[in-house]
Amino acid sequence: MLNLIFPVLFAIFVWWFSTGVVLLLNGMSRTTFRWSVSISTLLALTALYGLSHTAATLSVVNAYCAFTCALLVWGWHELTFLTGWLTGPRQTACTAPSGWPRFTQAVAAILWHELGILVGGALIAAITWNAANQVGLWTFLVLWVMRTSAKLNLFFGVRNLSEEFLPAHLVYMGSYFKRRPMNAFLPVSIILATLVLVSMGLRVMNIDTNAAETAGLLLVGSMLAMAILEHFLLVLPLPSTALWRWAMRNRTPLVTSGAAD
Repeated sequence: MLNLIFPVLFAIFVWWFSTGVVLLLNGMSRTTFRWSVSISTLLALTALYGLSHTAATLSVVNAYCAFTCALLVWGWHELTFLTGWLTGPRQTACTAPSGWPRFTQAVAAILWHELGILVGGALIAAITWNAANQVGLWTFLVLWVMRTSAKLNLFFGVRNLSEEFLPAHLVYMGSYFKRRPMNAFLPVSIILATLVLVSMGLRVMNIDTNAAETAGLLLVGSMLAMAILEHFLLVLPLPSTALWRWAMRNRTPLVTSGAAD
């Protein structure tokens, strides 16, 4: 039973704690960003080495290592975005009211960040190509797909925009969000993600699944479950920031310009 519970608890804790650390670092003075990004870069490079070192063999230990390494690489992308080091060519508020012009402006605001994620994913795919241990790649892909889905839902419109997560130097990003009770894409994204999660759960219950594969499926599946929960928090009347108050206690409340229907 412990081999089923521990990967889930580990993934939930790492998701919660790593998100909090990124928010905490971005709430500090901008003079600290150079050190934060430098340390994160070293950790990400070390993580890429760790992925290459563990790729050849899928063991329980290697599954945990690959999972953690993928999160470190992802954390670098999140940190460089929120510190403003890698965002996009457009660094001003949205001026288009709707339609294709609004979409192109939104893409321009995060273009370098998205291209950076593409490069990061390609590196992990190259490192683990045809290797036995694919936990790192699947972890990164889950984070990528679900975060892209969350961004699209914020663009289309949701109840909770979570502008509190935006640091002062990225407050203009809020102008690309839209406040609405719901959008048509949200239930589709949740249903598709849930179907993938169910298929992973059925695989875990397969009697032929070994301990290493079980650990990998539970780690990645738990991360997917947390991402689905984040999607629900976009529309539920619950404050998502409550989970990370310890990381945001020094933040000054910001006023953003998210559009409303």
